[in-house]
Amino acid sequence: MEHPINILERYWKFTEFRPNQEAIINSVLAGEDTFALLPTGGGKSLCFQIPALAKKGICIVVSPLIALMKDQVQSLNNKGIKAMALTSGISYKELDTLLDNCVYGNYKFLYLSPERLQQDLVQDRIRLMDVNLIAIDEAHCISQWGSDFRPAYNNIAILRRLQPTVNAIALTASAKPEVIQDIVKQLDFINPKIFKQSFLRPNLGYLVFNETDKYYRIETILKKYKQSSIIYVRNRKLTLELSAFLESKNISATFYHGGLHNNEKDKNMEAWINNQKQVMVATNAFGMGIDKPDVKTVIHISLPESIESYFQEAGRVGRNGDKAFAVILKNENDENRVKKQFLGALASVDFVKQVYRKLCNYFQVPYGEGEYLSFEFDFNTFCKTYKFSPSSCYNALLILDRNSIITLSKQFKNKVTVQFIIPNAALFNYLDTHTEYSIIVKSILRMYGGAFEQVTKIALAKIAEKSAINETKIVNALKQLEHDGIITLKLAETDAEVTFIQPREDDKTINRIANIIEQQNNLKQQQVKAMLNYVKNDTVCKSMQLLAYFGETDISPCGICSVCTNTKKTKVSSTDIKTTQNQVIELLETGDQSSRQISTVLHTSEENIKQVLKLLLEHQIITITAKNTYKLSHL
Repeated sequence: MEHPINILERYWKFTEFRPNQEAIINSVLAGEDTFALLPTGGGKSLCFQIPALAKKGICIVVSPLIALMKDQVQSLNNKGIKAMALTSGISYKELDTLLDNCVYGNYKFLYLSPERLQQDLVQDRIRLMDVNLIAIDEAHCISQWGSDFRPAYNNIAILRRLQPTVNAIALTASAKPEVIQDIVKQLDFINPKIFKQSFLRPNLGYLVFNETDKYYRIETILKKYKQSSIIYVRNRKLTLELSAFLESKNISATFYHGGLHNNEKDKNMEAWINNQKQVMVATNAFGMGIDKPDVKTVIHISLPESIESYFQEAGRVGRNGDKAFAVILKNENDENRVKKQFLGALASVDFVKQVYRKLCNYFQVPYGEGEYLSFEFDFNTFCKTYKFSPSSCYNALLILDRNSIITLSKQFKNKVTVQFIIPNAALFNYLDTHTEYSIIVKSILRMYGGAFEQVTKIALAKIAEKSAINETKIVNALKQLEHDGIITLKLAETDAEVTFIQPREDDKTINRIANIIEQQNNLKQQQVKAMLNYVKNDTVCKSMQLLAYFGETDISPCGICSVCTNTKKTKVSSTDIKTTQNQVIELLETGDQSSRQISTVLHTSEENIKQVLKLLLEHQIITITAKNTYKLSHL
């Protein structure tokens, strides 16, 4: 068996492992059932990829995240390692061929979702495979106490029966102690070897600031720390607004959200990865699988829904070991906003039943039927049709997705169909006088020969590649061709696709998951409460609060978070305060000033200035004007 360090160096070009990686790999190679808790950036994937490459046979990787599966498969293939993922949209015949390749084709990795394990064909072929390891990624999804519990993860136990002699490794980046115990129990681990890397990030300062003007504070942070940054916002609209604001302040920025076309996502991502843009403004759809080592700041301008999600997003900074900062900017409105966003929109059992019935009616799915039928889904139109609140409806659909009632793909795409409706000769007469459309039409005809005889689905990206014309110009050309009576055109823009997994049984379908819905709603309430407690608690070190949440007790103050630094500031001598007071008075003698202006002129933090202003106000040395500026009382 080849030594793991040689595999690491050959494929990943590293000469040493990160903390705990080698011990975890050796446990897996020794045939032990293994649990690995490694925080974001800890290198979880190598803990199963290297043992699988060291041994003969194929590794089966179970993951709920299609995007992450695709990224890992692409990365392995780029290294010359044979890997595949069984994602949605694969026909039965294609699935049959792919599984045969896993049995006979010397593949090293098969990635699949837990839902795929329900298919008899998949189970039958897994029995025939020479499996060397079972890897369960995002393993917290198997626990009902985990933040992303998915009942389909219970199907993973099937793998233990299909391949009873093969050991397993479960991996996650965030799990409380009770979740770890539940994972081990659900996966039927025998004498498991449990590896828990401390969540401590000594180079990372966790900062929470009260801000009335969040954009101004962002600007000052990014001009002070000009390295790479991520800013998380709560909706798609804000990604555009904030990135435009930063550009107007000469801070290079781009944006990312789930509704972008794939080519725009890739372009924006590449600009940020290559440091052509300093800032990525994104929704929480961004970040999974990103391993950029030089991110200096992660800034949240709205409160995350849980400590788990915050810790994962904050963990994307400082992976190179340099000092870095995870910043939350909050104000008095944020508590009500986070409660409204994450608790006010929780879907009750009755509401989930209502959304499910309407969804079936919307697509005209008959009672008792619908299994594995797929439909293009315009979410906004659906909500308007039935007068549903978008946030509540979206939460209900996520519940249906997580519980394998439906699958909801949230990938934006264009679906375009065309048919030429004039004779061949008339078409080319038209192109003689409209030469600007010639290359587009000829590209379509060469790629889709049946477009004269029938309505034909075309791929804009492929036509764009063949004709060297961007997709927007192609769409405009097709609209003109339709207007001129040359083609029929159907141009559907959807932001999702729905596939029904179970046959329609209305209330009976939802009654089976009613207890899960109620339990997850209670968990969400606890998580939001924990997040609010974290941002409100200004007496205990922020790092200690986070570590305690994940069950770590042997911890001490970090010295660099907002609580620790404020504690240091309170110890400023009375002489220093008196000096600053005199400087403020001298400045106000020249005219009224805002606290921000005073802070800028005196090169002192706004927190210190506010402390001094408070003292001066108490002693009636200064007063506040109608414009919220400060002036000397005797002037």
